[in-house]
Amino acid sequence: MSSVFTKIINGEIPCYKIYEDEKTMAFLDINPETPGHTLVVPKKEVDKIYELEDEDFNALMATVKKLSINMEKVLGARTLWKVIGTDVPHAHVHLLPFDKDWHQGRQVKLTEKEFEEIRKKLEVK
Repeated sequence: MSSVFTKIINGEIPCYKIYEDEKTMAFLDINPETPGHTLVVPKKEVDKIYELEDEDFNALMATVKKLSINMEKVLGARTLWKVIGTDVPHAHVHLLPFDKDWHQGRQVKLTEKEFEEIRKKLEVK
């Protein structure tokens, strides 16, 4: 059975996509801890990040780096990386823009309009 992320990659579930290349995809987390909370996933479905082949791991981390630099530039906030590995059985990295008011685990509620505004700001082509 495909993970929810594979279904997003395949277009079966909609998302607020901000980046896609041959090996990776990035989209806004629908339960964000901060506005701009982004998930970066390899297109190859594996459960744990350390199970990725080196080529796929390197592609994932290159995308994480690229999007982090853009996120900091666009939002003016430092970017935290989190690899949890237990919430969805598909390797992924959380990118969270944060400031002094950020508290880990707290969720923010965003409207569809707010998600779309953030998606447009963060989109990398």
